[in-house]
Amino acid sequence: MTTTSGIPARTARAAVTAAAALLLTLTPAPPAAYADDPPGISEDTTAPVQIDPRDPDLRMVQGATLAPAKVLNIKSIVETDDGAERRQDTNANVTFALQAEVLFGKDSAELSPDALSRISAIAAEIKQQHAANLRVFGFTDNLGSAAHGLVLSKERANAVQRELAEGLGSAVTFQIRGYGEQYPIADNATEDGRKKNRRVEVSFPRTGG
Repeated sequence: MTTTSGIPARTARAAVTAAAALLLTLTPAPPAAYADDPPGISEDTTAPVQIDPRDPDLRMVQGATLAPAKVLNIKSIVETDDGAERRQDTNANVTFALQAEVLFGKDSAELSPDALSRISAIAAEIKQQHAANLRVFGFTDNLGSAAHGLVLSKERANAVQRELAEGLGSAVTFQIRGYGEQYPIADNATEDGRKKNRRVEVSFPRTGG
């Protein structure tokens, strides 16, 4: 039997088989996968993309400028284990917060013996920083009337200021405020939170001293 072109069918089939075998020989085999590759993942032989650093698309828009460099305001907070004293440092200020329990008796503005050593340590830091402007702010929890809290917090701030002034002399100026229950730093719904809110804060600008 012959094909319409006159070539025997058996000869034509043999030619096609030989051509297919030659094509398979010339076609490169896919790269083998690494032994530790997940199933179905083979080695990537793609060449890395070349980037032209002079490409105009990589340049800033004409007229654009970089923002001025600035120093971030980093805050550091160190607190004693019992939470009685906390120190907060930023690039601009140093703030000491003393819980009222370590400074005064209950509902009192009279400094306790333990308060004197703590205030003396703050005064030493103020001298080291060569700070001349101090802020002494008093705070209470939300128990009792708001009016009583304002009075008590101001009296406690005054007591701490007087003790600081004795150790620092007249070269230092003070801002004294009593804020009562305003500006809580913890939840007034719990005694632990209220304890943290009853405090006196002493803050001053950082001078790098």
